[in-house]
Amino acid sequence: MRRLINRILTKSSPHKQLLLQLEHLLGFTPKHIAYYQLAFMHRSQPDDATDSNERLEFLGDAILGAIVAEYLFKKYPYQPEGYLTELRSRIVRRETMNNVALRMGLNKLVQYNQNDRGLSRSHIFGNALEALIGAVYLDQGFIKTRTFILNQIIRSYIDLDTMESTDTNYKNQLLSWAQRKGHVLSFDTLDEKMEATRKLFTVGIMLDGEEFATGTGYNKKEAGQVAAQKALEKISKNGLMA
Repeated sequence: MRRLINRILTKSSPHKQLLLQLEHLLGFTPKHIAYYQLAFMHRSQPDDATDSNERLEFLGDAILGAIVAEYLFKKYPYQPEGYLTELRSRIVRRETMNNVALRMGLNKLVQYNQNDRGLSRSHIFGNALEALIGAVYLDQGFIKTRTFILNQIIRSYIDLDTMESTDTNYKNQLLSWAQRKGHVLSFDTLDEKMEATRKLFTVGIMLDGEEFATGTGYNKKEAGQVAAQKALEKISKNGLMA
């Protein structure tokens, strides 16, 4: 009875809409909604950066990596360590998590500075998904978090067969294309700036001495991969891939 009363009181609170969205998203009723509110708070929004989701993102990232590692270890009992490491990297990488977050609709829940157009094109939604994992862990514990990751993320949104057969190293793909076509290609750091408490990098791809594509990320490797992906899309669109 007490649980029923608490649930009724919670649903009558000002957070009723968020609670209903979370129940649909998570598959269970949250106990402490404050964790989830924090998980959706990007550092560009609050006046105090400590009120952002960065700490939850750190926690969720670690938990996600461990659970995915266990899942792959059991699913592929005869594959070597290198194979498992590469596949785990593809699953937990920022781009994959960002795509999953968008398909889950987290972009409608994340609170961020919408006047900064670059943010909506970055990986903040994937970061929020990791923060959400951290929130679930603090609210529900490890077993419930493991179930959430396996059922609501991996089995619902990750196509392992496609991921196994797809080369997601865009930089290597682009370098191979340039070498095959006889183009001179370089990756140059165009800008470094502080965004709240973290440094944001912009990397430009120079093709035969001219800027061809740019990408941003929280490290140069990530920014280079984003730029390379954009370059490959541009090449494919213009019929230059063959």
